Amino acid sequence: MVTDLMINHNRPLVMHIDLNSCFATATQQAFPHLRGKPMVVAAYDSPRGCILASSIEAKKLGIKTGMRVMEAKHIYKNIVVRTTDTDLVRDIHIRLRRITRDYSTVVVPKSIDEVVIDFNPISTVLRRALTDIAKEIKTRIRREIGDWMVCSIGIGTNRFLAKTAAGLNKPDGLDIIDYRNLKRVYSGLTLTDLCGINTRFEARLNAYGIFTPLQFLDAPILLLKNQVFRSVVGFYWYRKLRGYEVEGEESETKSFGQDYALGRQTADTEELSKILMKLCEKMGRRLRSAGKMAYGIYLGIGYKDYSFWQRSKLMDSPMYTTMELFRAARLLLNQQEKGKVVAKLSVACYRPVSSQRSQLLLFEDNDKGRKTSAAVDLINDKYGEFSIGSALNLNMEEVAIDRIAFGGIREL
Repeated sequence: MVTDLMINHNRPLVMHIDLNSCFATATQQAFPHLRGKPMVVAAYDSPRGCILASSIEAKKLGIKTGMRVMEAKHIYKNIVVRTTDTDLVRDIHIRLRRITRDYSTVVVPKSIDEVVIDFNPISTVLRRALTDIAKEIKTRIRREIGDWMVCSIGIGTNRFLAKTAAGLNKPDGLDIIDYRNLKRVYSGLTLTDLCGINTRFEARLNAYGIFTPLQFLDAPILLLKNQVFRSVVGFYWYRKLRGYEVEGEESETKSFGQDYALGRQTADTEELSKILMKLCEKMGRRLRSAGKMAYGIYLGIGYKDYSFWQRSKLMDSPMYTTMELFRAARLLLNQQEKGKVVAKLSVACYRPVSSQRSQLLLFEDNDKGRKTSAAVDLINDKYGEFSIGSALNLNMEEVAIDRIAFGGIREL
């Protein structure tokens, strides 16, 4: 049984800010006539388009992220369907980061709609209660981003508890989890309510008699480390459930990838090559922006019949330009079974290394092309994506449309 002495008694100084229903609320902010109406933001507005975000009003009707548009219309036939305005959402994210940086030296974006503020580095000079700061941030978000924008804020002794607190009373919540109420909060949650515990991990915990967060909290460290998770992950869970920080500095990106669900599924190799080129250009810009080159290339293909194919390859020399990435990915594409209708393409480069000038000199034959690629990136940075690029990307405005990944905004 876990005693209070085993729980972190430190002052809760980590704040997690979550913009509620961000994609949908941002659209309602921009288009006042949509406010108060059930609406969703979807990858496509066609019947089988996947819903990326539901407005607060739609969530109350049971319309959830991951549903298809046609399912939402079965629940509420007059549901408003919009596609993502990526520029709008990115602008909101940047504004949120500007606000949060006024409060601490450590601000970590966790996703496009979530930011963590760590007040530990300034704890000795902090003269205000974090609840007061949280209320001020809520007010500033409405004033500086938009009066329809709503956020939930959680405060805890580590990032895990702060995020858990932010999810307790959505929308517009403000909650604290510390040693005084930690067990009470866990008693009202399920295992999958805990960030990081999916159904697969839930089944693994169940196999060892752990069915609730309180039982998870009571589990011995050796059981978690040596049997349940069979790795140091069990030790991490043991600590973060008790409010101790286990997250260090963000690890360096080990791969860069793009994927695309085809609106018009096809087996045409030429059409697939055009899509692949555009994905490689997006991926390449992220790779170069991080100051990296990559040795490895990966291609994954999901077919209309729900089967999946994948290949990866390490190259003899690192890839830097879009064309280098595309040629390698195209070699893999040629290996897939011909004639099968493709529903989804995924491409990634991995095994990154620094692209500093000292390394580029090792590859003088490619240096001219890499200088050109860097110059093209600068033009596109200034005038917008695909202002200049390969002829293969001509007339491809509606293919591999710009999307925002839920996980990472490292390059933003």
